[in-house]
Amino acid sequence: MRLSGRFSFGLAAATLILSGCQETSSLPKVGEQLVKIGHAAPLTGTQAHIGKDNENGVRLAIEEANAAGIVIGGQKIRFQLLSEDDQADPKNGTIVAHKLADAEINGMIGHLNSGTTIPASRVYHDAGIPQISPSATNPKYTQQGFKSAFRTMANDVQQGRLLGQFVTGHLAAKRIAIIDDRTAYGQGLADEFEKSVKANGGVIVAREFTTDKSTDFRAILTAIKGKQPDVLFFGGMDPQGGPLMRQVRSLGITARFLGGDGVYTPEFIKLAGSAAEGAYSSLPGVPLEKMPSGIAFRDKYRTKYSREIQLYAPFCYDAVNIMIEAMRRADSVKPEKYLPELAKTDHHGVTARIMFDEKGDLKDGAITFYQVRNGKWEVTETLSSMPTASVPTAATPVADEQS
Repeated sequence: MRLSGRFSFGLAAATLILSGCQETSSLPKVGEQLVKIGHAAPLTGTQAHIGKDNENGVRLAIEEANAAGIVIGGQKIRFQLLSEDDQADPKNGTIVAHKLADAEINGMIGHLNSGTTIPASRVYHDAGIPQISPSATNPKYTQQGFKSAFRTMANDVQQGRLLGQFVTGHLAAKRIAIIDDRTAYGQGLADEFEKSVKANGGVIVAREFTTDKSTDFRAILTAIKGKQPDVLFFGGMDPQGGPLMRQVRSLGITARFLGGDGVYTPEFIKLAGSAAEGAYSSLPGVPLEKMPSGIAFRDKYRTKYSREIQLYAPFCYDAVNIMIEAMRRADSVKPEKYLPELAKTDHHGVTARIMFDEKGDLKDGAITFYQVRNGKWEVTETLSSMPTASVPTAATPVADEQS
């Protein structure tokens, strides 16, 4: 029997808490077995545009699975999405995890942020629930020894190492300043970036920090300006990255700006305005139009939601399909039955051919670098996370795909 969360709300309470997230179109018909897929992300607040993008990717995969009439264990399956707002807050993330565990979900997709994913992962592990995060990149998530934890994109060790190589190689920078938002994601990526910069001969001239709620960065930018860096790196998300970029230029700082995947969004360009021009970012994976099924996914997404992909939706879509494939191979929707099959994943998805290593991390993930040109994100180059491989790409525009 599966263990429930520490805080047992009881069946009635769990039903009440989650009823707003259940979609009537997903309710089982006579003879169908209900399989609940959990999801959590910030669905309100400054990161809601990214959280809803994740939710949309999950929902699209679930609706397609239901339309396919999948049979597992001799029964037709009806998948149901239970989606919760964790507000990008670690405490709320844990509360949400207990709610979903008490609702006896069969599998979990999420959370979006590393800061919520890491503490929530213990709840899912203790409850015996398999978890695939499509966007949490902090390495600690898969270093806890939980056999239930997987992710569908490269982690910060892989991304940070290539960010450092990109700055010291492609940008030929020597003097680098770093700002991070002190979240598990922002600080974790900045730490790995700093290690790589030093290993590749660069010098860190300043290391400052802010929060994921701040909007005024002038004090730390003034301190950095006097250090005359060649590059300013920001570890954080677009709600801070956009205003930060605007203030960088308003203070006359000429250093090139580089962020991780958290700033590779149309929203960053909107928030930064004309100051976004020339900014760089990284994003795990290859460009959307070079993903195995990227264009087809983009078109389906546009048709379904009448909007463009923001960031991680393709990785969410792959995560759901990987989980369903594991259930089909195990011929069971029971977590303890299909969990061993997740570790054996070899999935040709939208984003890549996905296989997991012994920790649950993505094997051999690529990282693509982008630059804002004429108000749009355009490809600079793609690097493999394999230590000795580099795969340059043409500077193909991608902003029309995702903005």
